[in-house]
Amino acid sequence: MNVNIPMVIKVNFRNFCFLLLALSSTSVISADLPDTIAKVKPSIVAIGIYNRLTSPSSTLLGAGFVVGNGQLVATNAHVISVPLNKEKKDKLVVFVVKEGGAEVRSVTVLSVDKVHDLALLKISGQPLTPLHLSERRVREGELFAFTGFPIGAALGLNPVTHRGIISSITPIATPVKTTKELSSKQLRSLKNSYDIYQLDATAYPGNSGSPVYDPDTGEVVAVINKVLVKSTKENMLSDPSAITYAIPVKYLKRLIRNLN
Repeated sequence: MNVNIPMVIKVNFRNFCFLLLALSSTSVISADLPDTIAKVKPSIVAIGIYNRLTSPSSTLLGAGFVVGNGQLVATNAHVISVPLNKEKKDKLVVFVVKEGGAEVRSVTVLSVDKVHDLALLKISGQPLTPLHLSERRVREGELFAFTGFPIGAALGLNPVTHRGIISSITPIATPVKTTKELSSKQLRSLKNSYDIYQLDATAYPGNSGSPVYDPDTGEVVAVINKVLVKSTKENMLSDPSAITYAIPVKYLKRLIRNLN
């Protein structure tokens, strides 16, 4: 009897089991994410400028998401830094996306953290469903999703979801060879250096302020940032990369705590 035949069959069967396990894990991720997106989307809002006397009446600035008591919205500080024309009665607002259209809500800026490019807004009207801010430690290679309004001015107020892994946890500012190469913004970042997340999924204008969340639970681990990080980490590049960055949620939690 050729003893090698059973051994070959055994090895192949083992490989087959590993293949089934891998396919099963992938299908679980794919199955959980649609349910999580459906749970998260009602908490995703668009942030923009509204003026019923102009055409168009709305200008999209970025994304945000509901936290805390349901009347707080988190976003990037740079999203709300656009100057308003008071004479023309421009208003900073939040657009709550609903079936058949969007509800316009007035906002009050409560707190701004320029170092981490984060801001908290208070919205008018009834509270919305807040997202939970994660306590977990994020590791490189883990899979996450983010939902926002990429190229919203062209595509409209339709929340869009992207998915990718944390490809690196890296300092926000990269040291250079000589001090002559340092910009004033990079100098400030080196003085207040902290780690940010680099993702292998592409974010677009309009994604700034989008929550990065666990595809299984919807818990937020970070906030997408397209301006602060690139202007510091990639200031030496004539053509900034398409790499997407996110600010860890612990800085947002600190901003919320400081409100009290």
